[in-house]
Amino acid sequence: MDEAQKILQEIKSLKSKIEKFEELYREYEDLIALIEIGLEEQDEGLISEVTQEAKQFINHYEEMRIATLLDGEYDRSNAILTLHAGAGGTEACDWVSMLFRMYTRWAEDKGYKVETLDYLPGDEAGIKSVTIQISGENAYGYLKSEKGVHRLVRISPFDASGRRHTSFASCDVLPEIDDDVDIEIKPEDIRIDTYRSSGAGGQHVNTTDSAVRITHIPTNIVVQCQNERSQHKNRETAMKMLRAKLYEKKLEEQMEKLQDIRGEVKEIGWGSQIRSYVFHPYNMVKDHRTNEETGNVSAVMDGDIDRFINAYLKWIH
Repeated sequence: MDEAQKILQEIKSLKSKIEKFEELYREYEDLIALIEIGLEEQDEGLISEVTQEAKQFINHYEEMRIATLLDGEYDRSNAILTLHAGAGGTEACDWVSMLFRMYTRWAEDKGYKVETLDYLPGDEAGIKSVTIQISGENAYGYLKSEKGVHRLVRISPFDASGRRHTSFASCDVLPEIDDDVDIEIKPEDIRIDTYRSSGAGGQHVNTTDSAVRITHIPTNIVVQCQNERSQHKNRETAMKMLRAKLYEKKLEEQMEKLQDIRGEVKEIGWGSQIRSYVFHPYNMVKDHRTNEETGNVSAVMDGDIDRFINAYLKWIH
C-alpha cells in the first residue's frame, strides 16, 4: 500500500468515526426528547418505547466505546484466520466446518468481505483445515480474541451409539501485513511447491497445478494458498501470509525476552483452550479467560460472538 492510499484510508476511517459519533448523538437527543414528552404528558404508553430506544442507544454506545480499545499497531488491519481440526477424526472436521460457518456469519453481519484462501476437506465430512481472509476496518482487532483452541462437547451425529464426544479445533489469527514492514525473506530461505487445488468440488476444483505451498526453511513455517486459478496470485497471497507469520514470530520472541528480563513466568498460551461450546448435557458457551458465558448456543453458532470479543478486549486492557 503506497502513502497516498494510506492517507485516503485514514481519511475514510476518520470520516466513518465522525459519522458514527454524530449518529449516536442524534439517538441521544431523540431519546431525551422522548423522555421529556412522556413526563410532560404523563403518558405511560411511552414507557416501553423509551425502554427500547434506551437499550438501543446503550448498545450503540458500548460498540463505540469498545472500538476505542482497538489501539494495537495492526488492530485496524484485515485478518487472516485459519482453522485446523484437532484429534477426533470426522467429528473434529465437522467442528471446524461449524466454526467456519460461525466466523463467516459474524463477518458478513459486520459487513466485512470474506475470501477463502485455502481449503482442505475432511476424508468423510467437514473440513480438515481452512484459511480465510476477512477484510474490513478493525477485523484483526476484533478477531485476535479468537486465537486458541476451541472445545466442543455434544452427542456426535457420527456415533451410532449416541455417545457424548469432545472435539477440539485450533484457531489462528494474523493481521494482513503491509509490504513496507521490516520483515526480510531471503529467496534461498524459502521452498515453493505447486500442486493441484483440492476444494469442495464444483468451482473450487482446478485442473492445473495453481495451488502454492511455501516453506520457510529456517523456521519451518508452512503457508499455502489455492483460492485463485492463477499460480502467480496464489503465490502473492501465500507470501503475505508468510510475512504475517514471521512478524508474529518476531513479536513472540520479543515478548519472551521481556518476560525473561522481568523474571515473569507466564504461559504464552498459543495452544491453550480458550472457549468451550457445550451442547450436551446442557447448553453453554463459556470463555475460560474472561468467564463470559451464555446459554444461547444456537445464536453463537450463527455468528453472535460479539459478547465474547468485547469481554476479551475489556479483559486485556
